[in-house]
Amino acid sequence: MNAEVINSAPATLADLPLRPELVGEQPYGAPQLDVPHLLNVNENPYPPGAGIIADAQRAVAAAMGSMNRYPERDARALRGDLAAYLGHGLTADQVWAANGSNEVMLHVMQAFGGPGRTALSFAPSYSMYPEYARDSHTAWTTVDRRDDFTIDVDQATAAISEQRPDVVLIASPNNPTGTATDLATVAEICRVAPGVVVVDEAYHEFARPGTASALELLDQFPRLAVSRTMSKAFAFAGGRLGYLAASPAFVDALRIVRLPYHLSAVTQAVARVALAHADEMLGQVAALRKGRDAIAAWLVDHGLQVAESDANFVLFGRFADRHAVWQHLLDRGVLIREVGPEGWLRVSAGTPDDMAAFRHALTEALADPTMGRRYDTTRLEK
Repeated sequence: MNAEVINSAPATLADLPLRPELVGEQPYGAPQLDVPHLLNVNENPYPPGAGIIADAQRAVAAAMGSMNRYPERDARALRGDLAAYLGHGLTADQVWAANGSNEVMLHVMQAFGGPGRTALSFAPSYSMYPEYARDSHTAWTTVDRRDDFTIDVDQATAAISEQRPDVVLIASPNNPTGTATDLATVAEICRVAPGVVVVDEAYHEFARPGTASALELLDQFPRLAVSRTMSKAFAFAGGRLGYLAASPAFVDALRIVRLPYHLSAVTQAVARVALAHADEMLGQVAALRKGRDAIAAWLVDHGLQVAESDANFVLFGRFADRHAVWQHLLDRGVLIREVGPEGWLRVSAGTPDDMAAFRHALTEALADPTMGRRYDTTRLEK
């Protein structure tokens, strides 16, 4: 009897029975490279202090004592702490938490999107939004932002009235542009939207003083939700904790689709420590905001186009060959992000040393005759 010949060659994606919409797709992810100046994913460059680390170590040790048991399934104590941090009279029943705002958004799409349903956002915006839609079998559509990256409320409401999306996503401040959306625009969108509206405020703590939060509108619009993250301002990117504020009914809808025990006991414990030290964890926000404004002014002074930003990053351009500029900086130990509309680059606000290295490397790039004329000096229209 002849032995069956087994092909031992490793399988490729093309060999697997992928869903049709995943064929040709690549995993999401910004480059993670070992370079001195990491300015590409909008992290807070300042780690937690020694006292916070010590408290977190004690919290982890306590959690380990019951690691044989499942964690508290609905993370009510953590949600209560998050509600207290947000204020606006919110309670634990009005807050949801998950492994980063990515999982929060996926819960939203699982609960309110799906086959035969549509999600709408405003382009350019966060590159993960269409992936949330794809992964939940939700149709995806966008409305273009103005040239200054703000939302045209008349165009937005007309598109929503015509398309009647089940989910509307508004990033404010927007990623990758840093643009905040005023509450009047959010309110008009909520009035015409037939489904739910989610305002993604991942970068709100970095907004300029006087920039209002959509949390102020929750009492007026029961289908509105506001999402946040601890990854940015809280210097807690490695902790993976995102959250959302909405009506109790909205939160209950997310509880239906979440996986059991989705937040580990360690995540819950360490996030509560971070919230207990909120003032210290947020201690560098003012400095990063100042650094953002300084680098934006410097870029303008060097003839570049700069998007107005309320986040901890700046989108700038325009370059005929942005990849060449990106590579030039990387070769000098400065990693920024090649993202957003064609011709633009994005740099996160970093430490003074980070910003000095960025300025030096970009100055070289702009002056290097071998690189040619690579940028457009036209200013962004306001």
